[in-house]
Amino acid sequence: MNSLNDHEFAAYLATETGKRLVALRNSLVERGVWGWDLKDAGDAMAQEFLMSQLREFRPDDAVLSEEAVDNAKRLTADRVWIIDPLDGTQEFSEPDRSDWAVHVALWQRDKNDGSHATANRSTNRGSLVAAAVGLPAIELTLGTNPPPAQPKNYDGPPRLVVSRTRTPREAIIVAEALGCDAMRLGSAGAKAMSVVLGECDIYLHAGGQHQWDSAAPVAVARAAGLHTSRIDGSPLIYNEQDTWLPDLIVCRPELAEPVLAALGHKS
Repeated sequence: MNSLNDHEFAAYLATETGKRLVALRNSLVERGVWGWDLKDAGDAMAQEFLMSQLREFRPDDAVLSEEAVDNAKRLTADRVWIIDPLDGTQEFSEPDRSDWAVHVALWQRDKNDGSHATANRSTNRGSLVAAAVGLPAIELTLGTNPPPAQPKNYDGPPRLVVSRTRTPREAIIVAEALGCDAMRLGSAGAKAMSVVLGECDIYLHAGGQHQWDSAAPVAVARAAGLHTSRIDGSPLIYNEQDTWLPDLIVCRPELAEPVLAALGHKS
């Protein structure tokens, strides 16, 4: 694995984690394991596998994971892997659903950022430089290099994807302003990748997420030429001390201006 570049390594991690999750789900369901036990087993196995690979092949890099206690060392590190070992645990626990994902992203400090020696700074100057999102149930991994092709134009009303469980007020505003058709999916990664794949045109979320929920999907969407931002049009910033990053827009580039205008902001 040491011969893989960061893009290839991210794709390897997302793909191999996904294969193990599919096998685990099939095995546990056959044994009658459901619900929280299935969710917990998936989270634990995926976290253990990802961390074992990162410790072995990228031992000098820091990690920010949903399934681990945050370590402040990442704030002074030059490279940080931001991972969500199993995004969409509810969907993972429902064997007929495929809308769950594995997120792997690499944040890297800008070379001209001299702040790495200061642990108490509030902002790290860096960017997402490699990522992959695995959609294991459909045996697909999308990464940053080679990037996905920008989705083709859709001849019809914009298609807006939102959470299965709640529709944010902002999404309703955009849907009404743009005359959107709406659909629901589970995992944040699955929703973002539905835009990358051209199955939807806009993914809008508000009301709560963390950096690991969006880092890999945003990096892959950017590589595909899509617009990504906060719902006020400001940039999505990663490896901040506070992991809370509660809202985002992923959409076709030509829809960014009308989406932000509907929300009262400029692109």
